[in-house]
Amino acid sequence: MAESAPPGPPSIGVIVRSLLFAVAFYVTTALFLLLGSWLLLAPRRWAMAGLKLHGQTCVALLKWICGTSLEVRGRENVPAGACLVVSKHQSAWDTFALIPLFDDPAIVLKNELKWIPIYGWFCVKFQHILVKRDKASAALKALIRDAKDRVAGGRQILIFPEGTRTVPGAAPDYKPGYVALYEALGVPAVPLALNSGLYWPRRSLWRYPGTIVVELLPALQPGLPRAEFRTRLETGLETASKRLLQEARINA
Repeated sequence: MAESAPPGPPSIGVIVRSLLFAVAFYVTTALFLLLGSWLLLAPRRWAMAGLKLHGQTCVALLKWICGTSLEVRGRENVPAGACLVVSKHQSAWDTFALIPLFDDPAIVLKNELKWIPIYGWFCVKFQHILVKRDKASAALKALIRDAKDRVAGGRQILIFPEGTRTVPGAAPDYKPGYVALYEALGVPAVPLALNSGLYWPRRSLWRYPGTIVVELLPALQPGLPRAEFRTRLETGLETASKRLLQEARINA
């Protein structure tokens, strides 16, 4: 699959709107963190409601300022209660805009984030799953232990199995952690495809107009053999991701 570049060099309009959005995004985020800091002492559910509101606000700002809208497909494929959501990861957009799509998500994140003042404290408050990546064996055991704890509370585990943002259309590099979670948790796994990197490219300030599509694929039920699960999930995700890129090119 060939890599897909953003929708051409930025026009003056894109540059201006992107800069305006950057100001709005960071000011909004700072205000949520500062004015909502009291939620660090409140019940976790209250803090999660604030996190969802932040995501919804930023999605709305992106549409209003940059003309980048959101379409969600396959909501009916998300089972009630605990599940494992295995998502493509193309953009920083994914880290806030996906959160409002689920009832009570716990995101798998790198442990270093918890040392960021206020933001990191909230990561702990939200009871996200913070993984120390320098010690693979111990990290995997801790990942499974913490994920079991969150699933016992009926939460959805959201993992980006490639571990970092990838360019849309780039060759996939799935890490095995999501397979270990699937086998250990005994809950349905929902593949999540998206095309966010086309409109909010990684390592770029520019935000392009268009429609970010999030597609939730049919859940894979627990108990599948490891090889079958991995093949079905990765094939399904890559096929859906390729189709979303082709749709975006046709609609450009």
